[in-house]
Amino acid sequence: MIELDLDYRRGPFHLRANAALAPGVTGIVGPSGCGKSTLLALLAGVVQPDSGRITFGDETLCDTAQGRFVPPWRRHFALVFQDGQLFPHLTVRDNLLYGHARRAPSARRYTLADAVELLAIGALLDRRPRQLSGGERQRVALGRALLSAPRLLLLDEPLAALDADLKGQILPYLDRLKREARLPMLFVTHAPAELESLADRVITMRPGAFMVPRDNPQNTDPAR
Repeated sequence: MIELDLDYRRGPFHLRANAALAPGVTGIVGPSGCGKSTLLALLAGVVQPDSGRITFGDETLCDTAQGRFVPPWRRHFALVFQDGQLFPHLTVRDNLLYGHARRAPSARRYTLADAVELLAIGALLDRRPRQLSGGERQRVALGRALLSAPRLLLLDEPLAALDADLKGQILPYLDRLKREARLPMLFVTHAPAELESLADRVITMRPGAFMVPRDNPQNTDPAR
């Protein structure tokens, strides 16, 4: 369960978020500029709210009243962007193992072989990112995220740069992560159709507001 009650301001932009999100896959849709990516950045700890509180399960990640802020590297969340953001100078194998090598052995949940099998990327291991298609890059980015043993996967428009055929190739792999890895996810998108078979709930975000009634965290339209 993720709970947040916070305010974030930068210049004229103001995001007000108040929500309780159940485990599973939560889809977040809304117009450009409404704050979807900012919401993920706040959860990841990349930016800090001006005021408020964020909890993940029993852990308080941020509480401005108490002066508590858990930095990104201690949250163990993985953030995947639409372009994958792979390291161009590393092979696919080394990209996959980058976060894995930085986790204590006792904290690792998956092996390289697990990620390769789950995402069908065995033939790509010795290639460089420039030698990959868009869909292959996204599969490698997902594998790198998985091998970092995240507690939560934050997906920021992960399919936006792909054509319809490539999207159709990636979605089954995301579904496998959900079913086989049982990895909770927040999936931000402009295209609700991407979430039809994947998300357990879809929340529509208004410009500058992410509000979900506390007595019904499964609500799919906070604008009602």
